[in-house]
Amino acid sequence: MKHPEFESERLLLQHITSEDQPAIFKGLSYPEIIKYYGVHYDTLEETGIQMQWYQNLEKSGSGKWWIIRRRSGSHFCGAIGFNDWNKEHEKAEIGLWLFPEFWGSGIMQEAAELVFPYLFDQLHIHRLEAFVEIENTNSAKLLKKLMFQQEGIMRDAEKKNGRFISITIWSLLNAKN
Repeated sequence: MKHPEFESERLLLQHITSEDQPAIFKGLSYPEIIKYYGVHYDTLEETGIQMQWYQNLEKSGSGKWWIIRRRSGSHFCGAIGFNDWNKEHEKAEIGLWLFPEFWGSGIMQEAAELVFPYLFDQLHIHRLEAFVEIENTNSAKLLKKLMFQQEGIMRDAEKKNGRFISITIWSLLNAKN
């Protein structure tokens, strides 16, 4: 399935290509981003694993990620996407990350408002899910702005840096279903 690209007055959401690997590496090795993110890479070459993951999502039909650029100057801001698309149960997990210099600017909310109608209206996803480390208050604030509801907390659900962490579960239902 070929997914579209999106644009607004401020943003371009574009397909991730091999040329984006340095930007993806920069983001997924940036300390403030990976603090609460599930993956990180120490070298540009290691980031090839992530690039392959993006390709495999599309090949398998289980998801899609876009890079987020500002229209003015095409500055790379971050990425947004969905994965673990379960067509039988009409649900998918969303993910996103943004460079700190863009935090609080409304860019991620704007990007989500471009992608979510596509997921709901074109792909007929009924439920979007987000799994957020309990200490990641910025992501929790964003999800609240996007009308997600926190459903619960998975206590000590994952091990990170030698300690257990708890994960909050968030969901947004397609209001048209």
